[in-house]
Amino acid sequence: MTVHPEIARLEALVERVDVPAGPAGTVRWRRLGQGDPLVLLHGGHGSWLHWLCNIEALARHRTVWVPDMPGYLDSSPVPAPSGADDLVPLLDMLQATLDRAVGAGTAIDLAGFSFGGLVASRLAAQRPHVRRLALLGSGGHGTPRPRTLDMQQWRKAASAMQRREMLRHNLNQLMLYRHQPDELALDVHEISCLATRFRSRTASQGDGMVRALHRYGGPALLIWGEHDVTAVARQVAPAIAAAGPGRAWRVVPEAGHWVQYEGAAMVNDLLSRWFDGQPLP
Repeated sequence: MTVHPEIARLEALVERVDVPAGPAGTVRWRRLGQGDPLVLLHGGHGSWLHWLCNIEALARHRTVWVPDMPGYLDSSPVPAPSGADDLVPLLDMLQATLDRAVGAGTAIDLAGFSFGGLVASRLAAQRPHVRRLALLGSGGHGTPRPRTLDMQQWRKAASAMQRREMLRHNLNQLMLYRHQPDELALDVHEISCLATRFRSRTASQGDGMVRALHRYGGPALLIWGEHDVTAVARQVAPAIAAAGPGRAWRVVPEAGHWVQYEGAAMVNDLLSRWFDGQPLP
């Protein structure tokens, strides 16, 4: 497929850093900006491109580090788990390469989207020196989805054109509230889905994020799109925020699950203020 000009432009701006993860392979991180490190984790069936509309804005005052998590796009696959917790090998690779990239004793700020919210909460719970945390449309909240989604099995498509239209359908079902032609969003979705080798759905179920937040105990901002199909935003966000100290929540209007894409301006402002310790609007 032809790379969208906006993807090519951003790829040319960032620095690619392949960090060894021992025998497991490498994790590709992308870096932009200067200042204290801010780490952004993408969602399931995703890649660093989930943060396409946010990296430059957040890099104005920070060094933004965005990985393809293990098992996604340009990073090595996740080794088979040795126990019942499928996330342990991914977390081990992610933390090992993060610590090599920024220094094991270096304080970071951390944000995660969807499945990446669950990963971010667990990483914050186990890694010292995570100052502030932000979770966007996070998995692991432990409540049922508001409705059943009509997802199509794009891997069974008879042609590349049919596959793309099935992926467009799924993008509008799960990720976007405004179901309008958006070739950039679809390109990101197709690139990321085709390269995904880790099954995140099982890990995202349950209340793993909620439990990890309790272990973390630090400041956490919870953001959901008003029309997120993975949670009832105005019920889930305040309930989780009220369950621990130093937590805040915001719901972004006219946005679905991929809140930092559809609500980029508001999300970029919220994250910039949150990580700078400024009052939220």
